[in-house]
Parts: sequence; C-alpha cells; structure tokens
Amino acid sequence: MKFKHTNRKGFLLGFIDFFTAGLFFLFYMSFGGLQDELDDVLGHRTQKYWVAYLLGIPTLFIYTLVWMARIAEELKAKAISLGIEGPHTSFRHMFDWNVFGVLFCGPMIATYRFFNTLNKVEAELNKREIAP
Repeated sequence: MKFKHTNRKGFLLGFIDFFTAGLFFLFYMSFGGLQDELDDVLGHRTQKYWVAYLLGIPTLFIYTLVWMARIAEELKAKAISLGIEGPHTSFRHMFDWNVFGVLFCGPMIATYRFFNTLNKVEAELNKREIAP
C-alpha cells in the first residue's frame, strides 16, 4: 500500500484544530482519510475519533486527549520498530504539551511532532513498499 499524504504540516493542523476546539480533526480524521491511514499504519482498527470526541465532551476532552496520546505512543513504537530515528511523538509528549503547554502553543507543538512521526513512518513504509 502506498500512503499518499506524507507531507502534512502538523503545526498548521494543530493551530486550526486548537482554534476550532477539535472540530477540525473531527472532520479531518473521518473525511480526510486520516483514520484509515492510522489503522493501516498501526496494523489494527482503532477507535473512531468521532467516538473519542463525543466521549470527550462530558470529560472536558480529557478522554479525547488520552485517546490521541495512546495513538501517539503506538505510532512511536511503530517508528522505533522500523528503525526511524527520533525525535518521535509519544504519550507523554502529546499529553504534556496539550495540558501544561496549552498557553504556549503546546497543542501545535504536540500535533507537529505527531504528524512528523506519522510522515516519517509512512515514507519508510512507502520506501519499503510493504503492507504495514
């Protein structure tokens, strides 16, 4: 499988998502094909983002943040297994920047690193031309 979207600009996506209170990723994950790509890269079906988003509403989006941080940790493990050099995204990086760095562009920094890792993994899988 060839991944087509390996040049996403994570900081810009994080900026848009932050100022739309997560609504941007609600559409981007579902209609932009990102959810399917994550499933293919990770090798298993993940919980749909819209479900995590809805469950996040009553928890002040803590559930959604933990969901995204878990995906980040799985993505880090995939990058390491492919021998991709870091820095990688991780649970801690995603969670800490979104919680403690919220006043200092933290969500944009976390999203940048997430998509940077995803782009590297997809590029490596494309180079190897193997199914994840």
